[in-house]
Amino acid sequence: MAELRTRYLGLNLPTPLVAGASPLARDPHCATALEAAGAGALVMESLFEEELLEEVRQADTDLHQEVGRPEANGAPSAARRGHLEDYLDRLRDYKQRLRIPVIASLNGVSASGWLDNARLLAKAGADALELNLYRIPADPCERAEQVEAGYLEVVRALRRDLTLPLAVKIGSHLTAPLHFARRLAQAGADAVVIFNRFYQPDIDLGRRAINLRIQLSQPQESLLRIRWAALMSGRVDLEIGVTGGFHGHAETIKALLAGAQVVQFATVLLERGPEALTEIRDGLAGWMDEHEYPDLTAFRGVMSYLRAADPGGYERANYREALHRFQFPSGLCV
Repeated sequence: MAELRTRYLGLNLPTPLVAGASPLARDPHCATALEAAGAGALVMESLFEEELLEEVRQADTDLHQEVGRPEANGAPSAARRGHLEDYLDRLRDYKQRLRIPVIASLNGVSASGWLDNARLLAKAGADALELNLYRIPADPCERAEQVEAGYLEVVRALRRDLTLPLAVKIGSHLTAPLHFARRLAQAGADAVVIFNRFYQPDIDLGRRAINLRIQLSQPQESLLRIRWAALMSGRVDLEIGVTGGFHGHAETIKALLAGAQVVQFATVLLERGPEALTEIRDGLAGWMDEHEYPDLTAFRGVMSYLRAADPGGYERANYREALHRFQFPSGLCV
């Protein structure tokens, strides 16, 4: 049978299939089931600095209210457990419970928040950190280079302070993703994860209000990730993880052919449970056996930009040719 073991972030993974950050990672039983189903690593759900700051503000408010009440007898209630403590405890538990690497996911908003929380995650035993660089530059006076410079400084600061492997999860809206990926490598990142899915707000026409909801991924979204993995492979000094739209073994194989080191899954696991990973793992191994690939290195990246027979297919020519070849139904405008 084909060998599925691989390396990612300096870690040994039994498969290239990574359980990405999702609500499933909050449940210890789900974490164990994901490992049994074939996950090569587990990315915990993101730790958002805003949530921690809000907890501190709320705790301060509650404390002042308690002290001001006569029935409080002058003594504030015992310190409450917060989201950060729960996250760190769960991380420690997973390190005891699981044999696969556990990657903590961090989403900060301030320089101190990134660094302080990263230190705590490292101390709690995380095998690596995935930095979720997610913000909306809504200020029209903020320039693109300022946004990118802020991201890079986060990576530099963490690299100066930590020896833990760093993966950086980026969005697809950068003007020059290849150049930015190179700068991430120079700043000290070990891997890039493409691409973060920004949940889009909708407008409720009846209430004339913003409607916040989660839109789960669709398989066609994987094509954007596969394309950029192919463009990055061998051209940036980073390992490549892909996430967003990967629901089956076909998309997974395409990403590996393009040059991805690992493929992350979330929506398919939320919809079908951990057993979906087993089907994807078996489908990948079966395809490798059918095509006589003994291991992942035998075919990873053979369809990348540098190695593909027609690399122009990843560039603008693909768009032009696709439009020329499209045939609309006859009689459509009769």
